Amino acid sequence: GASAYILNYFLYILWALLFAFLAVALVRVFAPYACGSGIPEIKTILSGFIIRGYLGKWTLLIKTVTLVLVVSSGLSLGKEGPSVHVACCCGNFFCSLYSKYSKNEGKRREVLSAAAAVGVSVAFGAPIGGVLFSLEEVSYYFPLKTLWRSFFAALVAAFTLRSINPFGNSRLVLFYVEYHTPWYMMELIPFILLGVFGGLWGTLFIRCNIAWCRRRKTTSLGKYPVLEVIVVTAITAIIAYPNPYTRRSTSELISELFNDCRALESSQLCDYINDINMTRPVDDIPDRPAGPGVYTAMWQLALALVFKIIITIFTFGMKMDLDREHVLYFSNGTYSYRENRLSVCFSDIPKMTHALKQVRDVVRVVPSYVLYVTTFLTFGIWCDHVYARQLPSEFRWKNLQSLFRRQNRSCGVTRMTVSLVVIMFELTGGLEYIVPLMAAAVTSKWVADAFGKEGIYEAHIHLNGYPFLDVKDEFTHRTLATDVMRPRRGEPPLSVLTQDNMTVEDVETLIKDTDYNGFPVVVSRDSERLIGFAQRRELIIAIKNARQRQDGVVSNSIIYFTEDPPELPANSPHPLKLRRILNLSPFTVTDHTPMETVVDIFRKLGLRQCLVTRSG
Repeated sequence: GASAYILNYFLYILWALLFAFLAVALVRVFAPYACGSGIPEIKTILSGFIIRGYLGKWTLLIKTVTLVLVVSSGLSLGKEGPSVHVACCCGNFFCSLYSKYSKNEGKRREVLSAAAAVGVSVAFGAPIGGVLFSLEEVSYYFPLKTLWRSFFAALVAAFTLRSINPFGNSRLVLFYVEYHTPWYMMELIPFILLGVFGGLWGTLFIRCNIAWCRRRKTTSLGKYPVLEVIVVTAITAIIAYPNPYTRRSTSELISELFNDCRALESSQLCDYINDINMTRPVDDIPDRPAGPGVYTAMWQLALALVFKIIITIFTFGMKMDLDREHVLYFSNGTYSYRENRLSVCFSDIPKMTHALKQVRDVVRVVPSYVLYVTTFLTFGIWCDHVYARQLPSEFRWKNLQSLFRRQNRSCGVTRMTVSLVVIMFELTGGLEYIVPLMAAAVTSKWVADAFGKEGIYEAHIHLNGYPFLDVKDEFTHRTLATDVMRPRRGEPPLSVLTQDNMTVEDVETLIKDTDYNGFPVVVSRDSERLIGFAQRRELIIAIKNARQRQDGVVSNSIIYFTEDPPELPANSPHPLKLRRILNLSPFTVTDHTPMETVVDIFRKLGLRQCLVTRSG
């Protein structure tokens, strides 16, 4: 009755608000970095930039808990993207246990590349796709030894998941399907059209989402992140409950949209009229008329499609600015086929759901097209008329379009191709459809690239101002290092440290008056021959510890970076030796090095700075 419906409606909204509030409160109070999918930040870290605390223990703990709460709240988000962040947090934790990795950022990044593969392997049940995702989308530097280690880590993760059997179906994923029916050349036309739509949708989503996120950062909207989460959750729950296809969990919905209709299927999508006079089994009837349940499901899916598209644009990227770069993206997943896939792309659940809904809306049109082509056109070369009438049955096309639409949307959002096709193959077992999947993915990428090269992850990296040089971009600099280096002519001189004639007060003043990450150490200001490089953070810590623990260190104590202390007057204060914090082999280039080479050096080595020298 009405009272029961109203009570369920009220409790649905109440639980959604409670879960969302708990998630955003935990993230804001305990771990501000446990927000968002984390993939843009992981890409930035793997490029060489260090975000301290982003892969810490508190981030791991809070993200694990809040991810459950966020998905349970019914928000248009998924767990696939955050799975990569969680896996990288685990990898970073184990790195901290061994000095070989904790003291070497290069080796640590190799472990994080393997951890990213593990996250995808667990999220999609696709160990090979996870390795290719790490290679194609996340990693900056991926040598052969990292490929092997990533493959082994993804294998162990998939084996562990299969042993636990969390879904109770002896599969690695909840909605596993199989396709064994062959495809024919004329079917490439609708497959490619799906790729075109996926590219257009990915571009539209990226632009709308980035425009909204930029507005949030530049207006007062970003000052109330908790309120924003509560309002979006309330709107989502209020609109979602009346429609059964937006009320249920996205995994259950995808499972229903993805599978064939069976003889005893109770879903509205399988409400076809059966003729009791027919002698063949129900599943052998390719052209049964649709019953009232199918028409009801169609308009409900159409409404669900529109709702999901709009609400996901506003949901993905919800955050709080704690200082400018401290973000609270809110635990959502951005994992998609390409890199266009939104907040829950890479097969991220919301995007996947959008795709499958559109498939259901057009599924009744495509079988008619195939039947027409089969009967009257050259399609008869590949198959006879009887088999063709069974081939394009609504059951088969419903699943195939679901498969292809899901891939193409992800490809449009994330710009991934190879890893996306492999993930779809592993997810569905559809080896027969590798070629159509490749054609659809490439089409989607071409269409999306025509409107912009950035995927959703790169767009958010640039929006947040992270230092990131995309390895996919091509630079054609005609300048030399001397034309780009700072300071230039007319600017204040280079801030440097001398090896043995600066006092503690001089160094502290230099640190206070500048905001550089570090300082070159030279012989003297007259002869700026390079000795090494000292990090700003290590200088601050070393001076602070020396003042507290060493007797005689005062403001006018001389700091020296040489092996032996300089000769000082007898009444001079105790000098401070800081050679242990000095990097004696900083990366350098000569002033005539072409900028194309310098850019490649920064991208491939993950440098934070490079010193330009002339004769040392």
